[in-house]
Amino acid sequence: MDSLQSLFRRLEQLNDIGASLSVERNIALLLEKILLAAKGITQADGGTLYLLSDDKQRLRFEIVRTDSLHIAFGGSSGQPISGSFPDLPLYQPDGLPNNNMIAAYAAISGNTVNIADAYQAAGFDFSGTRHFDEHTGYRSQSFLTVPMKNHEGEIIGVLQLINAIDPSTGRVTVFSPADQRLAESLASQAAIALTNRQLIEQLEALFESLITVINLAIDEKSPHTAGHCQRVPELTMMLADAVDAIDDGPLADFRLTDKDRYELRIAALMHDCGKVTTPVHVVDKATKLQTLFDRIHLLDTRFEVVRRDAEVRKWQEIANGQSAADAEQRYVDFCGQLDVDREFLRKANVGGERMRDEDIERIALMSTRYRWRNPAGEEVPFLSDDEVLNLSIRAGTLTGAEREIINHHIVATIRMLEQLPWPKHLKNVPEYAGGHHERMDGKGYPKGLKREEMSWQARMMGIADIFEALTAKDRPYKDAMKLSQALSIMENFKNGGHIDPDLYDVFVKQQVYRRYGKAFLSEGQVDC
Repeated sequence: MDSLQSLFRRLEQLNDIGASLSVERNIALLLEKILLAAKGITQADGGTLYLLSDDKQRLRFEIVRTDSLHIAFGGSSGQPISGSFPDLPLYQPDGLPNNNMIAAYAAISGNTVNIADAYQAAGFDFSGTRHFDEHTGYRSQSFLTVPMKNHEGEIIGVLQLINAIDPSTGRVTVFSPADQRLAESLASQAAIALTNRQLIEQLEALFESLITVINLAIDEKSPHTAGHCQRVPELTMMLADAVDAIDDGPLADFRLTDKDRYELRIAALMHDCGKVTTPVHVVDKATKLQTLFDRIHLLDTRFEVVRRDAEVRKWQEIANGQSAADAEQRYVDFCGQLDVDREFLRKANVGGERMRDEDIERIALMSTRYRWRNPAGEEVPFLSDDEVLNLSIRAGTLTGAEREIINHHIVATIRMLEQLPWPKHLKNVPEYAGGHHERMDGKGYPKGLKREEMSWQARMMGIADIFEALTAKDRPYKDAMKLSQALSIMENFKNGGHIDPDLYDVFVKQQVYRRYGKAFLSEGQVDC
């Protein structure tokens, strides 16, 4: 009766183990759980878990445990197993199976090996085991070596247990037939759980690689915004870590699970995927007159044409009997003003300073002050309507229409992400990624959401997106901004209802900006 009750308890333990394995996401911890569970239900003192190498030629040590010797490698032990134990070859140099090694034999044959005493067993090489025993004073006796087969019958690893302990006497005994059946059942469940976890990780890796390809395509569209799609996720996660560590204030109860972190990271990686729809000439517009090329050079040519016409006019005046000195002075004065106006337009084209009302008026007057003959022989204003419009941009290099094109990328992002069949643990990605241009006061875009209508994660991404843009050192229309200047602007955004004040306080208090600066900014930018 006691034996039957013990078996039932072990079966219940096996069921509990199977449920536990199915929910573990970390492969290293999953492998550890498998070995510890096998040791527990067979009452083994030690054990090793091997995984088959990708080329299926070797067994790699993954987890090693021996309780009586206090040996623990791999998993949560803190002792890395890499480099501590050499791989076991499945085949000899001549290509024959390495059946002398018990673990290799189990992997090759797919058969379980149950040995009562390694020192008395025939057919296997236990010289390494004897050497270990001599070195440690241990006595390796009973071995239970079980191949791990997945649901397709493929061998993916080997579970090896050492020295079954009799609970009533504490002495080493053999692994019973019940032990073997339980271990084989566990190995089968474990192999399926491990295969599923590996498959999920492979799919996640493929998914993230596709995201990386999209971001690479976006960054390759313009050398002036390259790296933005990589830096924003890094800064977002830095802020998320800082918020997660806070234990007081409005965010004291905010905590992120591993699933939450993964969901936020995917959203941050995809926050600008809609930029694949943005025309290159708008994304890459480094100056006000740039289209496929910078049209300021056309204005340079026109200035030279106007200068030539002025010189012709001077000689015509002299030929008509006017004073040569007066004609020359008028020519010099005209060319002097021409040079001043030319330099003004070149400076305005860069878009580095905000245009004043008088600057915009000056551009409009300049359009009619100078006339020139186009290739068709027509006398036309010096500046076209489109050139006047672009040169009159008050700040930056984009017209209102072009800014709408740029802003449309977030609409495209939302549409693209909402079309994807997101699994349950990633269902919030569209909301997080689509909200990084919203404002706390409801004046953002595209939905005009207010603070209370947005998640903390979306608000985090808004701060990361703005701070990255302010401090980026690869923009042609502005100098690399120092941290102190960026923080001053961010403070104004906080007070003006642009960004979340509580999150920004954490950003400053936890010095997230400094960690980001040391990782991504030039040394001259990190001034605080």
